[in-house]
Amino acid sequence: MKSLLLSALTFSLLLIGTSVILTNAAFGQNPKQEKMALLNYMIGDWVGTSTAYENGSVTREVPAYESIQYSLDQHIITIDLKSETLVLHTVIYYDDKDKTYYYNPFSQRGAGKYPATFSDGKLIVTPNDDVRYIFTSTPEGNFQEYGEKRIEGKWVKYFEDNFERIPR
Repeated sequence: MKSLLLSALTFSLLLIGTSVILTNAAFGQNPKQEKMALLNYMIGDWVGTSTAYENGSVTREVPAYESIQYSLDQHIITIDLKSETLVLHTVIYYDDKDKTYYYNPFSQRGAGKYPATFSDGKLIVTPNDDVRYIFTSTPEGNFQEYGEKRIEGKWVKYFEDNFERIPR
């Protein structure tokens, strides 16, 4: 009787474990995909304006277009930015070994790899201690990215891109 109960219990545990595995495989996300899903607000095709600032004044405003998509089964995000002043292809991914997002921009001037964090609904990229790029959504559901430089201990905005979603 004991061995029959033990067999039934073992079978039940195997059945439950298999169900959990199959459910996660069919419907769930792995840890990398879960981290990338936090960036869902970025996904879409966007049109807007890229504005540059110097000493608190607007120095340039140009139209901009951005296409942001998941790729590789939601393990990476690709960003294609086009404006009169900048063409940029970027790959964002999450490395679960060091618990860090990475922002990898590619342009005609070269490439980079910068660490990023996700905090308060924003992706914050830090190329160095005195520069950061912030990617966020607006209360209206639009998309915004801006860059700041630390000048005399204060963060000063030097560019801002504001986008509206292009309806499909």
